[in-house]
Amino acid sequence: MISSLSDDWKTVLSEELVKPYFTDLITKVTLAYNISPNQVFPPKHQLFSAFNSCSFTNVKVVILGQDPYPTKGHAHGYCFSVEQGVLPLPKSLQNIAKELGTDVGVALKEQGDLTAWARQGVLLMNSILTVHEGKPGSHQGFGWERFTNSVIQRLGARKEPLVFLLWGAHAIAKKSLILGEQHLVLKAPHPSPLSAYRGFYGCKHFSQTNEFLQSVGCKPIDW
Repeated sequence: MISSLSDDWKTVLSEELVKPYFTDLITKVTLAYNISPNQVFPPKHQLFSAFNSCSFTNVKVVILGQDPYPTKGHAHGYCFSVEQGVLPLPKSLQNIAKELGTDVGVALKEQGDLTAWARQGVLLMNSILTVHEGKPGSHQGFGWERFTNSVIQRLGARKEPLVFLLWGAHAIAKKSLILGEQHLVLKAPHPSPLSAYRGFYGCKHFSQTNEFLQSVGCKPIDW
């Protein structure tokens, strides 16, 4: 399973990948896929899509989700994203699209597929990378949180300025892992229908991200 992770990320995370907790994690996830191959999301071949589409050195922006969509056909390895053709869009993604439109005046280019963002340097990473169908948070405690925390720490240690978009209490709690003062950390309520009206709408994270990237000499994201 780990063989599907790109070589650059394997190198960056080499110390993490040999720790006992990670071995246990892969054992648990492998068992889950073997027992319920059509009910664990994303599909196994898409498990590390967010990483494989955005190499460590190319990361400019990090958007942190919680865990994959638990609905069949939705999760494909990127937080908040669904593959082109999936309609209606999940409600959180609908709200992201609304804020995108009001903030920078554009629509999602490929319906709900955000892989174009990933290819520009946006790491769309969930804290937990797998889930069982219909059971949000079902793989909490497997060990994914420790793994993705280490990813955040390594990105925070980079000298190049990055933007971290932390949406919701779960993501905001990760701020303590980002130690570099050179980075821009933007916080807002989660885009879910339960909290989007509490400050996600109007947060202007997309425009603020591009303003920051341009200020440090980086190409802005074509949202």
